[in-house]
Amino acid sequence: MGQNPDDMFGDEDYPAYTIGRAAEMLGTSQDFLRRLDEAKLIDPHRSGGGHRRYSRYQLRLAARAREMVDQGTALEAACRIIILEDQLEEALRQNENQQRRGPRQHD
Repeated sequence: MGQNPDDMFGDEDYPAYTIGRAAEMLGTSQDFLRRLDEAKLIDPHRSGGGHRRYSRYQLRLAARAREMVDQGTALEAACRIIILEDQLEEALRQNENQQRRGPRQHD
């Protein structure tokens, strides 16, 4: 059974946007989005026909990269910084969850 469309578009990771729509929403070029893919910042979903599809989460990363590049940061450096920030945020979230569960009981 398929997902309800409202559920899919509410999902941060659902690949809802074409490259054209994503570029339009971000005020950037499709080439810029392709370069983010090459720099390994975002890995868009590929449709059956091989077309790139982007999620809202990926668009937020792309918007952050565009902001940094507009401020003079090299694209590759901006991508690396964003990847590291994302990894740090995830590690902090996991640490917080672990602390909330309390110390592990040993057998």
